[in-house]
Amino acid sequence: MDHINEKILRSLSRDGRMSNLDLAERVGLSPSACLRRVQDLERRGVIKGYRAVLDPAKTGIGFVAYVTVGLNTHTKAAQEGFERAMQAAPQCRECHNITGTVEYLLRVEVADLVAYKHFHTETLGTLPQVNAITSFVVMGSPKDERA
Repeated sequence: MDHINEKILRSLSRDGRMSNLDLAERVGLSPSACLRRVQDLERRGVIKGYRAVLDPAKTGIGFVAYVTVGLNTHTKAAQEGFERAMQAAPQCRECHNITGTVEYLLRVEVADLVAYKHFHTETLGTLPQVNAITSFVVMGSPKDERA
């Protein structure tokens, strides 16, 4: 990974719809050389895809929480069962297996507090492997570079 590829990745992570001409100019390459590099990054799996950045309020998301989840057993089966449940839950936008006193950190996006309570009670609360749930409600996001 050289500094030009790093510039390409930084630029595309900010604006994945940037034209190849604009990208080439920004990173100091000819358009054909830039396109070859981007295609190589895609082929090697460095660039896994492109996403749209959505306005939560305009898509009905008015409530975001980060949730830590502790499991009652530390087995592979318990982890796999929990991860399957999170894959199936559309409210869970991110699920990370983490180190520390709990096993998982979730990003949950729903319409409002009522919808979050339903997810908390009817999804997380019904999973047999869940032992502890702690919610951290997002009050604002002064920096958010996720795509």
